[in-house]
Formats: sequence, structure tokens, C-alpha cells
Amino acid sequence: MSVIVTDQGFRPAEPVSAVTLADLAAHQGAVDLTHTDDPATLAPVLDGLRLIRISFPAFSDGRAFTIARRLRMMGYAGELRATGPVIADQYAMARRVGFDSVEIPAELAARQPQEQWVFRADWQAHHYQARLRA
Repeated sequence: MSVIVTDQGFRPAEPVSAVTLADLAAHQGAVDLTHTDDPATLAPVLDGLRLIRISFPAFSDGRAFTIARRLRMMGYAGELRATGPVIADQYAMARRVGFDSVEIPAELAARQPQEQWVFRADWQAHHYQARLRA
């Protein structure tokens, strides 16, 4: 069982019928990307997607952050969801690069409760650039 994290807190994850890049032609509006996939591959179908999930293989691998940013720069306006062992300390960065939500395993949610994630939900107010400009 997974948990979806948003700025409002936790909610249970609902089943999603997403395809990988190998089956992109059969998508029903949702695609799963790995941290090594090229987001440019989605350009022809970007307008028809409502959800893109990008997997983090480990909390120490940040390549999915770059993919999310590239998708937003390509004009993707649907939901971007990080999946995998993302930790609460990374939530502000995930939101800053364009992720709308994070899907974490229930075991991680038990170790890092909702309060730790919601504390970081004010991500726009807590970045070094704002402090430098002040």
C-alpha cells in the first residue's frame, strides 16, 4: 500500500493504470517514467496525459528532479508525481521543480509521519534565493 503526499498531507493511493515508455501508444492518460527515461520521448503525446509518475530508485538519486523540471519546461500541465523512497526533507525540492505530489511506501510514511511533510508544505517561503534577495 502506498501513500500520496500533497501540501495538505497524506491520503491513500488509488490504483493507477499507467504504461511505460515501451507501451506509450496504449496509454490511457497516465505514464510511468524511470529515472533514466528521456522525457522528450513524451513530446508527441504530452497534451493527452493527465498523470506522469517518475520513479526515484533511492532517496540519494536525484535524476527524477531533472526529468520533472524538463517536463514542466516542455509545457506539461498535468499532474507530476514522484514515486519511491523520497524523504520528507526532499519535499520542498520536489515541489519546486514541478512535482504536484509524492507517492511513498506505507513503511516510509510510518517512519516520517504526515507532520514532517506538512511542515515542508510552505516550500515557496523556504528557499535560499528568497533569503538572498531579502
